[in-house]
Amino acid sequence: MAEVTAALVKELRERTGAGMMDCKKALIECGCELEKACDYLREKGLAAAAKKGARVAAEGLIEAYIHGGGRIGVLLEVNCETDFVARGDEFKTLVRDIGMHIAAANPQYLNKEEVPADVLQHERDILKAQALNEGKPEKIIEKMVEGRIEKFYKEVCLLEQAFVKDPDKSIKDLVLDKTAKIGERIVIRRFTRYELGAGIEKRQDDFAAEVMKELNR
Repeated sequence: MAEVTAALVKELRERTGAGMMDCKKALIECGCELEKACDYLREKGLAAAAKKGARVAAEGLIEAYIHGGGRIGVLLEVNCETDFVARGDEFKTLVRDIGMHIAAANPQYLNKEEVPADVLQHERDILKAQALNEGKPEKIIEKMVEGRIEKFYKEVCLLEQAFVKDPDKSIKDLVLDKTAKIGERIVIRRFTRYELGAGIEKRQDDFAAEVMKELNR
């Protein structure tokens, strides 16, 4: 039997919008054949999230998350399709979790598309110089740079970051899972993160560790 790899699960999730565990089960049931797994999920009614991509999500919440006694603040907007869902505990918890994550992880952009071309080129130039200084062969440098760019995206883009409460899941995965569970399209529209004294030289604290410490109390 073929192995159910993370890459297969990811591709099936992107094609169907179904939850991670549902995708894994579908691949096991279908011998890791993607087309059969897609059909399996549709038959089970678990591929609904992908169909919601074209729907308008104009309801939702604007959340203010304050951390550390007012040292860090996050203002974000997360949209859904109906006011009924926006008022539900499941959606409210999701929005608050995203706000907490932004406070801890300090993403610079929402997604890959928001990264300015000049920032991306600057990063590529630095990574190429690093690879050359490491003595890497010229023929593999471009592939290495692209691999490191993907790591860069995971560091600075909210949707690509590992969720601080569950590092095995990205924020994009978190939203997809909730979309499938709640039954409506969910979109993180925008966010702003404020840090007291930003730009002033001072001691840097591990805010992610602080947030996790508070959650575990």
